[in-house]
Amino acid sequence: MTTRRSVLCVPASEPAKVAKALAFDVDEVVVDLEDAVAPGRKTEARAALGALSVRERGSIAVRVNCPGSPWLLQDLAAVVANDAITSIVLPKVDSGGDIAAVERELARLEKERGRGAAVEIQALIESARGIGDVRAIATASVRVVSLIIGYADLGASLGRRAEAPWLFAQDAVVLAARIAGIQAVDGPLLTVHADEALEMAASTAESLGFDGKWVIHPRQAPVVQAAFTPAAEDVEEAQGLLAAMDEAVADGRGAVEWRGRMLDEAVAVQARRVLARTAAS
Repeated sequence: MTTRRSVLCVPASEPAKVAKALAFDVDEVVVDLEDAVAPGRKTEARAALGALSVRERGSIAVRVNCPGSPWLLQDLAAVVANDAITSIVLPKVDSGGDIAAVERELARLEKERGRGAAVEIQALIESARGIGDVRAIATASVRVVSLIIGYADLGASLGRRAEAPWLFAQDAVVLAARIAGIQAVDGPLLTVHADEALEMAASTAESLGFDGKWVIHPRQAPVVQAAFTPAAEDVEEAQGLLAAMDEAVADGRGAVEWRGRMLDEAVAVQARRVLARTAAS
C-alpha cells in the first residue's frame, strides 16, 4: 500500500510548481484539476497530465473534477492514459453510488486502453451527506484506498466555522477507514505557514489514528512528515515486542510478557503500523 504521511497538492495549470513538487520529499503529490484550476484552463491543465512521469520516490495522484461536473469523464480518460498516475482523488463524494459510477468508467477506459494496473480511488469527504454515508463510501469498491477530509467544503456544507472542533468528523472518517481496511488522511490546515499550529494539527491527527495529512505549501511538508514518522525509540519498541511475540508462538506459548507488559494481537497491529511508517522513511 502507498504510504501517505505527507501529501502535497499543487495546481495542474502551473507546470513549474508541479515539477518542483514532484522532486520534493513527500510521499505523494496530488496534481489538482479541480478547485485550483479555473474553468477556462481545465483543458490546458488536463493536457499537462501527459507529461507526468514516475517519481523516484513517492506516488502521483490527480484530483479530478467532482461527480456530475462536465469535466470528469475527460479527466478520467487523461488519468488512465498515463501509467505514472496511480490514483485519483475524487472530490465531493456524497455516497457509495458516486464511487460505483466512477469505478465503472475507469474499468471501461482501462479495458479500452489496455492499461495494466487499475487506477485507485481516494475519496474526498467534504459534505454533510458524505460524512453521513462515509462507511458505505469506504466499502463501495476495492479501488478505494483512502478517505480524506476536506475541511473547507465540509465547513460550508455544515454552516460550521473552520476554527470549530472537528473531532466528530475526524472520528467518523478514521472509524470508516479502519472498518474498510484503508487509509485515513487528514485534510490540510488552511494556511501556508509551517508553525506551531501546523505541528499541533499534525500531531493531533496522528494521535487520532490518521495515516497522514495534506499540505498546501512545500514548507509544511517536513513538519507533517516528521509528525507521522515514528521516533527511534518507538521503532525499537515495536521491533522488540514483535520479536517477543514471534518467539512465544515458536515456543507454543499463548500469553506473552515483555518488559512488564502483556502482549496480544492488538498491540502487534499497532507495532506493525509503526514499522510500516518507518519503512517509508
